[in-house]
Amino acid sequence: MDAVSLLIKPASGLCDMRCRYCFYEDVSHNRAQKNYGLMASETAEILVRRLFERPRKHVSVAFQGGEPTLAGIEFYRRFTELVSRYNTFGADVAYSIQTNGYCLDEAWAAFFAERRFLVGVSLDGPAKEHNGMRPDAAGRGTFGRVTRAIHLLETRGVEFNILCVVTGYTARHGRKLYEFFKREGFRYLQFIPCLDPLEGPRGGREYSLTPEKYGTFLRDVFDCWYRDWAAGNYTSVRLLDDYVHILCGRAPGTCASSGACGQYFLIEADGGVYPCDFYVLDEWRMGNIREQSFEELAQSPRSKRFLEESHRIAPECMECQYRSVCRGGCRRDKIMEEGARNYFCPAFRSFFDYAMPRLRTVAREELRASGRAPSAGR
Repeated sequence: MDAVSLLIKPASGLCDMRCRYCFYEDVSHNRAQKNYGLMASETAEILVRRLFERPRKHVSVAFQGGEPTLAGIEFYRRFTELVSRYNTFGADVAYSIQTNGYCLDEAWAAFFAERRFLVGVSLDGPAKEHNGMRPDAAGRGTFGRVTRAIHLLETRGVEFNILCVVTGYTARHGRKLYEFFKREGFRYLQFIPCLDPLEGPRGGREYSLTPEKYGTFLRDVFDCWYRDWAAGNYTSVRLLDDYVHILCGRAPGTCASSGACGQYFLIEADGGVYPCDFYVLDEWRMGNIREQSFEELAQSPRSKRFLEESHRIAPECMECQYRSVCRGGCRRDKIMEEGARNYFCPAFRSFFDYAMPRLRTVAREELRASGRAPSAGR
């Protein structure tokens, strides 16, 4: 394995906020042990040693939670030092972290700048929208603390992007969210659809995102994005970037846009390994990094079954004119008992009907600028 991608939860599901739609809170309630606490130093060292026991060319190390900063800054200092010690083959190592920003201060910003972390910060838009969904443990709004943390990152020159969860409420305000982020100077945005709980029908919570609402949101954000692109004032929206890359004949940047799960290793605080952040469940536990190598884990029956099942495509997708671009979407949104139909299929259909001519225009211009000709049939 020349390339290995890790997503590590050093603080398991521990968090200092109480987001109303937290998918990991729901995931942890659906397994025998809800929380694995903080990752022990011994486990971290075994993990790093396993990672570099064979030659690698590229290693991606991402941290997530819960809230990963609750592991403490010293955990990360030691972890990166362990990587430097054990990386004897000279692999290219990229670090990233997804954080709610609540605990970030000058020391964290300086550390991220020094170790060249890419930092994803969760921010759901202006104060009203953000505070409505992302209070702290005492029920207070967190918008002020999070935006101050982002500006600390800016001051230190830390590379960062914004992750915004799209709920049934915020889906009605796509233009407002986009314009807010633009005014704040945030140019790298990722909008992800809110997840309903694993058990029960979708669409029944106050925050639930229905296909109709998601379709409206995508169209509204696309209009703003395309307008700015045409004016030479580009803002990166990850999903839209993925579609342009696909139309250009390139690989998308996310597994959700690839149509099948990629192989990465989700590592819980106890060293337990799973195939995906959305499936840190007992039925998908592949093993433990304390006992098995990454090569062994990759060959485990559960790993193979998970990847194979992610390739399932609904029968209606086979005849869809947008199949080559949509590719069926994220496994977490596929309703397997209904033939792997994507819950958000109506949203994507309405979006592509609306946006495809302009998406192709952007793709043609990208190909022209790069000196490449469009692929046949595009």
